Amino acid sequence: MSALRLALAQINTTVGDLAGNEAKIVDQIAHAREMGAQIVAFPELAVPGYPPEDLLLKPSFVAANLEALERIAQHATGITAIVGFVDRTEDIYNSAAVLHNRQVAAVYHKAYLPNYGVFDEDRYFRAGEHPLVFSLGGCQVGVNICEDAWYPAGPTEIQALAGAQLVINISASPYHAGKGAARERMLATRAADNVLLMAFCNVVGGFMITDRMLKMFKKREPVAAKK
Repeated sequence: MSALRLALAQINTTVGDLAGNEAKIVDQIAHAREMGAQIVAFPELAVPGYPPEDLLLKPSFVAANLEALERIAQHATGITAIVGFVDRTEDIYNSAAVLHNRQVAAVYHKAYLPNYGVFDEDRYFRAGEHPLVFSLGGCQVGVNICEDAWYPAGPTEIQALAGAQLVINISASPYHAGKGAARERMLATRAADNVLLMAFCNVVGGFMITDRMLKMFKKREPVAAKK
């Protein structure tokens, strides 16, 4: 495999702040290029922010996110960028765009949509069905999103069988104690099982508490204080 310099832009996105998120992505594309990276990856749903939830029910918001992606693509010169966004065809998808030579060169749709805890992606998105592997600098690169990498027989295995030597996973997984070590073990296992390299780009910053989540918390029974 040829050498490939990869940058992971773990930015702090804000839900609904399309202009602010766009500015952060554009800034980090430029920074990665200045540092000599050939490819830079951004978090899951970096353009709209995670989790966008009911904003996804507004066609104007989805359209604005697509317009922002097209503007971001104009900055992908001398570097390739992997950017999380909401794609819209016959339905909407949690997606990753491959930006190259000022164009959206390829798009991947997330296959495994979580529907537990604070996650409600299956309510909003359609699951993707097609793996993505592309060639860059003599390296075969696969892209998948967050939970797609959790499963041994999931998209990573399919991409490996299609020739991927590196798989970039973009995520927006909220923090809890011990998660970093658990993710490292899981990704190391996935890399070893499929004889490839794994790169993981998560989001940073606080996880937004929505009104719906707050109502769920308020319904919980109070815990009696110890005497």
